[in-house]
Amino acid sequence: MPQYAATSRYVFVYGTLRRGGRNDIARFHPKPEHVADARIAGTLYDLGAYPGAVLGGPSEVFGEIYRIAPELEKQLDELEEVKPDDSGEYIKREVLVESDAGGERLACLVYEIHPDRVRGRSVISGGDWLGAR
Repeated sequence: MPQYAATSRYVFVYGTLRRGGRNDIARFHPKPEHVADARIAGTLYDLGAYPGAVLGGPSEVFGEIYRIAPELEKQLDELEEVKPDDSGEYIKREVLVESDAGGERLACLVYEIHPDRVRGRSVISGGDWLGAR
C-alpha cells in the first residue's frame, strides 16, 4: 500500500475516473487509495464521452472517494482542464462528502463542470454515470 504524506487529499470521482471507467483513477501514479463509495448532492449531465456534475440541489451523484498524493492532484487538474481563473472545463471545489461506509465525512476535491458546458445537455437520471452506460 502506498505511503501518503500529510499533504495528501481526498478526491470524489463520479465519471470516467471511477473503477472500470475509461480513465480509471487506479491507472494513475502515484497510485490512489480507494477509501469508500459515496454520493453528493448534485445533478449529473451527459456530455457525450464523459459526464459533468453541477453541485447542490435535491438530486444525487454517485461516485468514489480516493486518497491522492499532490502529484496525482496535478495530473487530475490537467485532465479536467482546471484553470486558475475558473474558466476551464471543470472548476475544482472542496466539499464535505459522506462516505457510504460508516458515514464518515471527508473534505474532498470535486471537479464540477463549468456551468456554460451543460446548457442544452441532458441530465443523467439516477446520477450514476457507469450505471447509465
